[in-house]
This record gives sequence, C-alpha cells and structure tokens, in this order.
Amino acid sequence: MEAALSVARLPPHDPRTPPLSVVDMHTGGEPLRILHAGCPEVSGPTLLAKRRYMRDHLDYVRQRLVFEPRGHRDMYGAVLVPSELPDAHLGVLFLHNEGYSSMCGHAVLALGRFAIDFGLVPAPPDGAREAQVNIHCPCGLVTAFVACEGGRSSGPVRFHSVPAFVLAADLTVDVPGHGKVVLDIAYGGAFYAFVSAEKLGLDVCSAKTRDLVEAASMVTEAVKAQFKIKHPESEDLGFLYGTILTDGKDAYSEEPTTNICVFADEQVDRSPTGSGVTARIALQYHKGLLQLDQTRTFQSSATGSVFTGCAVREGKCGDFKAVIVEVAGQAHYTGTASLTVEDNDPLRDGFLLK
Repeated sequence: MEAALSVARLPPHDPRTPPLSVVDMHTGGEPLRILHAGCPEVSGPTLLAKRRYMRDHLDYVRQRLVFEPRGHRDMYGAVLVPSELPDAHLGVLFLHNEGYSSMCGHAVLALGRFAIDFGLVPAPPDGAREAQVNIHCPCGLVTAFVACEGGRSSGPVRFHSVPAFVLAADLTVDVPGHGKVVLDIAYGGAFYAFVSAEKLGLDVCSAKTRDLVEAASMVTEAVKAQFKIKHPESEDLGFLYGTILTDGKDAYSEEPTTNICVFADEQVDRSPTGSGVTARIALQYHKGLLQLDQTRTFQSSATGSVFTGCAVREGKCGDFKAVIVEVAGQAHYTGTASLTVEDNDPLRDGFLLK
C-alpha cells in the first residue's frame, strides 16, 4: 500500500479543468502559495492590464487558491505571468482574500528563492554568493538578491523596493469609538495607514489579535471615508491596502520595533510585512528619524518573526521625494500540491468563514 501511494497521481477530477500546480512557502510565518502551472492565459499588454483581466475574468482561480477548503481566509497567493519589461525575469500577480494587491514584500522574498531553485533564473556561477532576480510586480520592478550556495538558494533574501514615499504625515482622522486620531499614510508599493496602537488604547505586543484587527479595520474604514488616496503615476495603485499598528518606537534604535498589519478583508499578516517595512522606513526617513544606510529590525507581533530594512538611496515618485528601501528576510518551503476540482462539487470555487 505504501509503495502504491508513493507514486504521484491525481485523484478523480474534472478533465476539463486542469489541476493548479502550486509550491507553498512561508516568509516569517506568512504563507505564500505560488501557482506555476495550470492557470489559463492571463491576457493584457501590461502587468497592470493582466491584473485587471484576472480580476474580471479569472477570479475563480484566486478563489480556488486562497479560499477554503484548499486554503483559508489568511492565505496569500502569487500567479506567475510574463512581463513586458525587458529586464524582468518574471512577472507576478498577488492574490489575497479580497482581491489583488499591488506589492507584497514577503512574497518577493519567497519568489527570489523559488526563481533560482525552479530554474526561472540561471543558477549563479560557482563561488557567487548571491543571484539577482528581477521581479515585475504590479507596482513596478523590484530587484531581489538571493543568497546561494552550490547553484541553489541557501539563505536570506533581500530586495530593493520601488520608490517609497509619504503621502500624508500627521493626518487627523475621526475614528468611531476613538475620536480624532493622528496617523500617517505612506507608500511602499502599496499604501498603508500607520498609527501607534497606544493611540487606540492597545498594546501591539500583548493585545489579543482580535482586538488589534478590529481597531486596525476601524482605522482603515475611517481613512477610506475621509481621505482620498491617489498615486502620482497610476490610478491602479491609488487605494489604501490596510492599516499597520505599531509600538510607536519610530526613532532610530538597534532594538527591534514591533508592528502588525491588517489588510484586505481583515487579513492578518504573520510576518512584519515587507511592503509595510518599506513604507515605514520611508516614513521614518521623511520625519528625520532615520538616515540612509541605518538598518532597523522590525518584528511581527503575531509570530515574533523579523525583517530588517534600511533606506539605501533617495529617489522620486512623481513630485514626491522618495527613498529606495532594502528589506531582508528568510523564506522557507513547506510543500507542493496539485489542486483539483470535481465537476459535481457545489463548493468547487471555495468559500470563506468570518
């Protein structure tokens, strides 16, 4: 029996529906399900057009990858697609419980390893300690640097972000149940609201996750109702992705600073949030709390996992002063799967419980 089951074969399934072949990883505890085969063609001349096409015509693929019973409401996905950029090794669309993101740092860290190990990028020559992987994200081209040994990925990955900037500093928003709250909005490939959890009567390090989620969600909804999010270069990128509650320790220190990110439909990031670290570094640099090449450590209040981040050079995004941020972390493989569908399954496209 054991020998028979060891032979890979698919269970009964609808032959008209190709299996979705995935590799599962996690970065700092945050899951990533990479779809590398089985997805119908995602049409569009640009990556942002492909994002719109998938949202409008192939959303069932996202649901099958992310939703129960194959996933869960905090599952995260990535679909590999061709890129129109000549310097990109691969293009990627990011999927979550509500839809499609513009950037995902934990996914970039994982995809850097995946690209090396699965042959999307040539293995580095003998003796090379890092390989460069150019990943076209909806927000733009992001460069990952993958630690390698013996032609395979071997350790941490770091990436250089798109230009990150502050959209609004010290913005006052009326949050139901909390009154007027002063917060910041910054961009690290996606827009986030940043606020110290203490301003909402919570300790980000010890409060129950449910309480943090409820508070962050109230901030997100208040900002969406009272402030217009606009990206200087693309309407597709002009939306608030979520709220990051912090411990308020924004001044430079060698000690870790803790935060938790609540995004999409109350989805909780288990990692310190790569695009959130990018935006938070930009915010600290904007306020004069951090200098170029000063590295900070960011800790997730959900799992205790850590990323590091530093501003490596200045830049521009439209008329905004910006910085390019380096974020580093460790991704790990957790498995592979072929996700199938039976024709008579009433829950074939999945569901979510809240």
